Order: sequence, then C-alpha cells, then structure tokens
Amino acid sequence: MGIVGIIANPAAGKDIRRLVAQGRFVPNQEKINILKRILAGLDATGVEQVIVMPDSSMLAKAAAVDMDLRLRVEFLDMTIFSDEIDSTRAASLMESSGVGCLVTLGGDGTNRAVAKGSGTIPLVPVSTGTNNVFPSIVEGTVAGMAAGVVANGLVSVEKVTTANKRLEIYVDGEFKDIALVDLAVSKERFVGSRAIWDPDTIHEIVLTRAEPDCIGLSAIGAQLQPTPADSDFGIYARLGVGRTTVKAAVIPGKILSVGVSEWRTISVGDKIELNFRPCTIALDGERTFALLPDQQAHVSLTAAGPPVVSVRAALEQAAINGVFKVVGAEVGVSDDDS
Repeated sequence: MGIVGIIANPAAGKDIRRLVAQGRFVPNQEKINILKRILAGLDATGVEQVIVMPDSSMLAKAAAVDMDLRLRVEFLDMTIFSDEIDSTRAASLMESSGVGCLVTLGGDGTNRAVAKGSGTIPLVPVSTGTNNVFPSIVEGTVAGMAAGVVANGLVSVEKVTTANKRLEIYVDGEFKDIALVDLAVSKERFVGSRAIWDPDTIHEIVLTRAEPDCIGLSAIGAQLQPTPADSDFGIYARLGVGRTTVKAAVIPGKILSVGVSEWRTISVGDKIELNFRPCTIALDGERTFALLPDQQAHVSLTAAGPPVVSVRAALEQAAINGVFKVVGAEVGVSDDDS
C-alpha cells in the first residue's frame, strides 16, 4: 500500500500579523488534534506507513500517542534547525522514500518551503497559518482520507489534483527562490520581522493567483482580475497613486484601500524585471532577502507548481469507486463506519 508523508510547522500562524491585525492563531494543542484526525483518516484507507518530519514542538509524536492505529508512524532521521529549510529537506527526503501523497499543516510560507523539495508529490495542504491562500481550511479526518486514497492508488491522481503555477526568482542570472502565491517588492531595506502587511511599504506585486475569497496581497489582484489557481495567467501590479483604488482584505480583520498605478495580466513564461532598489523581496507574505543597488533581478511565471489534491474530488471519486463500501455482508457500526 502507499506511503503518506506529514509535515507540520509548529511556528505557522504565530507571526506579527496576530499583533497588528486579527490574524488567526492555531495553538499547538489544536495542531496535535488535527494531526490525530489526519492519522485516523489515513488509517481508515488502509495506509500502512506514514513518514513524518520531526519538529521542535514534537507535534506528531504527541499526536501518535494513545492512538489505536494499524499504520506505522516513522520519523525522518534528520537534524531540526527550526527554520524553513527543515520543511524543504523533509519534503526532499520523502520524495526519495516514495511518498505517494504529502499532507502539510501550515500557511503559504510552509507550503512554499515544502514545494521547494517535494517535486511532483501531490499535496493536501491543511490551513493552520496566518496567510492561507494556498492551503485550505479542511477537516483533518477527511483530509487524511483524501490523502490515503490518493497514496493507495484508489483514485485517479490526474482527476483529483489541480496543477499550480509558481514564480521563479533570479538574481544576477542565477536561480534564487520560488513563490507559490505572491512576490512583493518591499520598500523596506531589511528583512526585519519578515511578515509583510502594510501596502504603503510595497512597490509592486506579482501574483500566480488572485481569488476574491482569499486574504493577503492576492486579494488586491482579485479586485483587478479574478485569477484562479488553475488559470494560465497571473497578475502584475505596481502600487501607489493612480486612477485605480481597490478595497481588499490584505490582512485579517482589515479591509484596506490600496492605490494601483499600473497593472496587467501576465502569461506563463513571461519575465518581469524588478528594478526598484534598494529593497527586500517578500515571498508568499514574508520578506525573504534583500536586493542591493547593483544587483539585477527578475521573476518568471511558470507552470511548475506542485499538484494539489481536491479533498472533495478525491472522496467523491472514492465513493463512486466503492472504496468505503462493503457489499454482501452484515456489518455493524464500528469506529471505521461512524
């Protein structure tokens, strides 16, 4: 049977946006409860092995305690640095181990780190972060069931996953990093607290998607041109005084008026030069690195983002295929049936 990976970020949902706005806070105990529900869902599908990234808060270890599971929970043998590199390395190790589906707990930043190492593994991203455009708010039990039927080959991966775009950033001609949702050129010269939340500090943004029901910088683009995750285009916008002003939910609990001096749609393969200096580059909501005055940089929109499992589509196809149906035998109510 298939192997499922789990990467849970204990730091997700704990940045400065909880202080400057009404950012969502998911305590570690709730993350443990979500993991317990995910493990129960995986167990119900017959998954035999789950590979987990160890973490400084020992979330997964706490989740696996006192659970009557048929599956084996194994932890990667890796050093933890409590940095995003942990998620990237763990995802890479899981790909090498033949993981058939990967469940993540975190926000946009967590999934960006995972995508840098996961290759083509289908992801089930469960939202526990502050900015949650890429992951979905989904019940842990059904998320686990969806991951299980995908990993076990009980549904068609092609039919239940959505292809995603990504942004690829180059500095002085060398590949630097990626973003799954948004890139922002910040007027701030230092990375500082990392989280980016004030549009007045942003010079321009590049978006892979811009859905009207999402929050964050992509909410600005959604008022210019709604852009689904599976579309073949993205959005470029330069912020500032202009003829266009949009109201957008840029941070939790705050709908802000944002001036847009220029914007356009961009196609997969387009290259956008980043000319504002000095600046910092924010990727998926967090300032990540600085650009010096003499450095050259550009960003390209590509179709190389990770495949994402639709939990609804996966479980619908599993139901049609009779995965959870027993015919020809009398079956009473059990933990697996309730």
